Amino acid sequence: MFAQGHAPRRVVVTGMGIASPLGLGIDNVWKRLINGESGISNIQSFDVKDLPARIAGQVPTGVKADGRLDLAEWIPVKDQKKMDRFIQLALVAAVEAIETSGWMPEDEPSRCATGVMIGSGIGGLGTIQEAAGLVAAGRTRRLSPFFIPSALVNLASGHVSIRYGFKGPNHSAVTACATGVHAIGDAARLIALGDADVMVAGGAEAAICELGIGGFCAARALSTSFNDTPTAASRPWDKDRDGFVMGEGAGVLVLEEYEHAKARGATIHAEVIGYGMSGDAYHITSPAEDGDGGFRAMKAALRDAGLTPADVQYVNAHGTSTPLGDDIELSAVERLFGADAKGVAMSSTKSATGHLLGAAGAVEAIFSILAVRDNVAPPTLNLENPSRESPIDRVAKVAQERQIDVALSNSFGFGGTNASIIFRGAP
Repeated sequence: MFAQGHAPRRVVVTGMGIASPLGLGIDNVWKRLINGESGISNIQSFDVKDLPARIAGQVPTGVKADGRLDLAEWIPVKDQKKMDRFIQLALVAAVEAIETSGWMPEDEPSRCATGVMIGSGIGGLGTIQEAAGLVAAGRTRRLSPFFIPSALVNLASGHVSIRYGFKGPNHSAVTACATGVHAIGDAARLIALGDADVMVAGGAEAAICELGIGGFCAARALSTSFNDTPTAASRPWDKDRDGFVMGEGAGVLVLEEYEHAKARGATIHAEVIGYGMSGDAYHITSPAEDGDGGFRAMKAALRDAGLTPADVQYVNAHGTSTPLGDDIELSAVERLFGADAKGVAMSSTKSATGHLLGAAGAVEAIFSILAVRDNVAPPTLNLENPSRESPIDRVAKVAQERQIDVALSNSFGFGGTNASIIFRGAP
């Protein structure tokens, strides 16, 4: 599956967990996504009057039974102060994924064969902002002893490992907006090559703070034209798009060696069959204009899976709603599929969630798995006037029922890092 010269083991998905702007819980979030609902709203957690962008995809708070987040139901209050919000969201998603997988090892060998790889594109930005404010105000002695471990990216993996006693590979990925896919793909390779039997893998992000929004505004990356109509702001491939909408959340998968999962009677949701990576070597924030980096990542994933483009029925696009990136990705997908382009559906679920940065690839991997499971392509919201025509069906505004045996998901990040991953239905 993954490495030439070896006999790699098959890797399947036995658990999924999510915290997103559409809420918590796989079934709840998927239902809202398919129904065409949006999780984007005005920012209420801090004063945005001096910021050009005033909207975001925020995890809704409230009662757990309603698919909303009450942190006290997931994490003891005394422990919350030890974690930045991105770690908290990672833990929420991991708890759902692990508990629904049914994998709770009690013997030492099984715990040592279970690892964690949860990444983040930015990490504890809110915690860093708060600490920097104390230092700037001359109150350095007021810094929390938990400041450093709360901000570190790998502490999402660390907290999950500690909570469940998983003693296998304890790792993390930090590749901007490609983080989630890299974490899942790399974790799958650890299983395929025998370094673990089970991996808890995904991405988490919580950068909706003055520093995060202000920084991306300074880079002119965020949408600023829809502050009064937040749900219309994320509009991939639409001619009126003007930037991405920041989102927060986490997506976590339980990956497992196929025979291991089968032996314990686990529910298998999908199989990871292909993973590809590439680098643009072009620009720190902009994708290469010819889309070659994304094209090569997708091609590598197909080669890894032993498939041709004609074998893929659905693509979950990176599709951030930026004027430059959307059409570059579209051209790369058209180039990859060639004459088979008319047979594929491609949508951007960021139209409903916003861009979850390092968590995006993991959340969208879950959406891709569910698309295969239910034979439904989720919609691209707000796609009213495409900026250009394409033979590829971009699933405008309304979900489509169609046969989906294989799904490919893309994530591209600053620095020219590209990742693609392919899932097919349960064996």
